[in-house]
Amino acid sequence: MALILTFLGKNGIGRSKIAIAAARFLANQGKRVLLAGLADPTLPILLGTSLSVDPEQIAPNLEAVQFQVSVMLERNWEEVKKLEAQYLRTPIIQDVYGQELVVLPGMDNALALNAIREYDASGKYDVIIYDGTGDIFTLRMLGMPESLSWYIRRFRQLLANSDLGRAISESPLIQPVITSLFNVNWTAENFAQPANQINNFLDQGKAALADPTRVCGFLVTTADSIDVANARYLWGTAQQVGLTVGGIILLSADTSNNLSTEFAPLPVSMVPDICSGNWQPMIDALPNFVEQAAKAPKPIEIDVHNKQVRLFLPGFDKKQVKLTQSGPEVTIEAGDHRRNIFLPPALSGKPITGAKFQNSYLIISF
Repeated sequence: MALILTFLGKNGIGRSKIAIAAARFLANQGKRVLLAGLADPTLPILLGTSLSVDPEQIAPNLEAVQFQVSVMLERNWEEVKKLEAQYLRTPIIQDVYGQELVVLPGMDNALALNAIREYDASGKYDVIIYDGTGDIFTLRMLGMPESLSWYIRRFRQLLANSDLGRAISESPLIQPVITSLFNVNWTAENFAQPANQINNFLDQGKAALADPTRVCGFLVTTADSIDVANARYLWGTAQQVGLTVGGIILLSADTSNNLSTEFAPLPVSMVPDICSGNWQPMIDALPNFVEQAAKAPKPIEIDVHNKQVRLFLPGFDKKQVKLTQSGPEVTIEAGDHRRNIFLPPALSGKPITGAKFQNSYLIISF
């Protein structure tokens, strides 16, 4: 399994430079690195070489790939048609091609996340660096496993309790009709199997995101007040999706602007911009990503013994945070993101007895 590393911040070109420098830094250490970027000209220009939709070696221990949504959609669409042929006696989409489809909103993020998952599962890489948009859309992409698992929990239960769900599992009339259309006896138990498989994938994604040695992010900013404000906002939102932010990379040669107060307790690494194509000063100034991520505050800590849930929400104040409870779940709204926390059995069903916002932590007691 690889370390998946991404960079967040408003400065797009600066972020891409840091991603390239980090890829070279880690490749020089002997790690097998994949640098994955979006389908725009930034990475090819900075790297001085063209990129393909499949990984290609650009330096020792370093490969690069450029995600193209149309190609990824076509490849995944072929898998969808195989599944349809497996379950339906008369496939209805076998003559539809991926390039004929309009890409739905959010589809590009889902396809990019799946591509990262597949490269991770291949075992070919020690580190995967994702040079995405570096904003709220990247964070929503990384938070997809948790948000989708919430929908599956809710809608699977709704289906099981619905007339349709009961009809599928109980009706002596509908069962033969279902069996005549599908290659399997589609009972309620069989219907749950695909959902269970999806849940397993999502659980793996959530577990990886919760482990800073598997997935982590770093904020890239300048000393400009707007860049700093954006970085702080992304920091808080990253905690909401469960992404550990390991540190701050400040693109500046002015050592007086260390921003330690704005981003405490995270360490701030001063990194100079590249000059005349010389990448080495930037590479030399990069932090130890794994070490810093391991020491960073965890986005969430559940203390069953003391009946508390602690969420680290920097960049927000108590007026911007809303807390609600529904059954075994607690929902926290902060900024433009909502997080649903599924409580462990020891706390499930217990009402919230108190909540306070202290030192950037939301502390919930049961």
